Amino acid sequence: MAGFRIARHPEAFSQSPLSLKKRPAQKDADHLKWLHELPCIVTGTRPVDAAHVNYADPAYGKRERGKSEKTDDKFAVPLCRVEHDRQHHMGDERVYWQSVGIDPLKVALALYGVTGDTDMAMVIIRNIARNRP
Repeated sequence: MAGFRIARHPEAFSQSPLSLKKRPAQKDADHLKWLHELPCIVTGTRPVDAAHVNYADPAYGKRERGKSEKTDDKFAVPLCRVEHDRQHHMGDERVYWQSVGIDPLKVALALYGVTGDTDMAMVIIRNIARNRP
């Protein structure tokens, strides 16, 4: 059985996530519309907004965005209006997510991976509730 190796391009790790060039946000109207059908990942209530997670985290491929840039739609989660307002008005968005005990980028990517499959989305959302402090 032949082994494999990861080829490393000399410049592959030379740029930090903060130095990447500006690019348009990846939009997915169908995904956002589907998120509106789900319950809030914090309270379990409806209706919800499709709330974008704005902070960067290279571990999830989420780069820093400039002031005039929008966040990719794959980094959105369903939040009720009260929690969406709290997310934006708490100051540091990371503090909000820590206060509710949820890793929003992990949830956003999990939901994006099952877009349109509401049964699987409900499994993901139930597991969030089960694993919160």
